[in-house]
Amino acid sequence: QQLTAYVEKIFGIIRDKLKKELSRHVSSCIQVPKTSEESKDDTSPASHWQSIIECLNQFLSTLKDNFVPPILVQKIFTQNFAYMNVQIFNSLLQHKECSTFSNGEYVKSGLDSLEKWCTEAKEEYAGSAWDELKHTRQAVGFLVMPEKSKISYDEITNDLCTVLSVQQFYKLCTLYSDGNNNESVSADVMSSMKLLMTDDSENDSSSFLLDEDSSIPFLVEDITDSMKVQDFADVKPSAELTENPDFQFLQE
Repeated sequence: QQLTAYVEKIFGIIRDKLKKELSRHVSSCIQVPKTSEESKDDTSPASHWQSIIECLNQFLSTLKDNFVPPILVQKIFTQNFAYMNVQIFNSLLQHKECSTFSNGEYVKSGLDSLEKWCTEAKEEYAGSAWDELKHTRQAVGFLVMPEKSKISYDEITNDLCTVLSVQQFYKLCTLYSDGNNNESVSADVMSSMKLLMTDDSENDSSSFLLDEDSSIPFLVEDITDSMKVQDFADVKPSAELTENPDFQFLQE
């Protein structure tokens, strides 16, 4: 029990440290940064997403250097990707200025960078992190979709936005705006959603928002079962131990 408590506490500290680092950049990745001719800031909008990638790379490198078991690395990144999903998705559904075609393109470019990072980190370390962004990915996919008014409700729910609830998609549609006169979904689709929400007894003003899960997503047994002796084959014992006769077995 003491070992379990120790591992869970250390995991929480490491996970929250990465979350703190990511939180410094996520807010700038939710909406296209405003620029003006008078601004002397030459920072590219893409640099905010690049900062997240650099943060992930640095953290992964540190975890590898300290021989953190891959299963723990997976859980750390999976929960932090889930954190980013909650932050970005909820902002898209709460702020009209975020639910635009151009902003959708901005967020999509960042999502592409995250997908590339997961591919390069491989499943061994990234785990199912990319799947944690499903809500954001589908919402952004809708924002950048052309000719939204021609899409039927069945196409939306069965093919395009399968993980979004009726409340979430309705909210996204009501907030969507585009300077190029790209209309939102048709009146028939909106009517279908209104009818379904009327029949939903759990419908309330905040039912479309996602909640963050900060629980410990593993058992200590999962770690011990996944660890292999050869993982530590190249780790050399300290000089103090090798000089002690009681620890001669470390050199065998």
